[in-house]
Amino acid sequence: PTGTASADGVFRTYTSAPPMQIDENRKYEALIRTEKGDIRLELLPKSAPEYVNNFVFLAKNRFYDGLTFHRVVAGFVAQAGDPLANSQGGPGYNLDPELNSIEFTEGVIAMAAGSQGVSGSQFFITMIRQPTLKTNGFSAFGRVIEGLDVVKSLTTRDPAKTGQPPGDRILTVQITEKP
Repeated sequence: PTGTASADGVFRTYTSAPPMQIDENRKYEALIRTEKGDIRLELLPKSAPEYVNNFVFLAKNRFYDGLTFHRVVAGFVAQAGDPLANSQGGPGYNLDPELNSIEFTEGVIAMAAGSQGVSGSQFFITMIRQPTLKTNGFSAFGRVIEGLDVVKSLTTRDPAKTGQPPGDRILTVQITEKP
């Protein structure tokens, strides 16, 4: 897709979702390096190929670098991937819903959704088991394999309220592909 660079030179606005570039039969991991420590994710391309493809594309293009965990609700989820840091931003496109049977246990990652549909860039990680997310139409595309303590240590904040502390920054997201 065609993109537009932001002031820091990173492309954060695109005309469409990326074409399929991953191999569903390979294994993918993501290492989210944050100010608070590292979070390692196992991505699940067979269960959610479009979501994984999108996340890998954005990570490889540094979309998430410098963004924050803008919404963190203790005992619920930590949400990131919004260039506006107010739960309203995205990459300029939405994703089609991708349904699977993965349960929302502790440490599951999924794409956020709002009135416009499934976000093209905002994701959340569950801090504890959240079965109602499954019944509300969310689908997982990975899980934390290391660093759940980091997720749980992120600064609690609600971007809809004034006077909130700054969100913890994502330094970078590195993708590893394995056979």
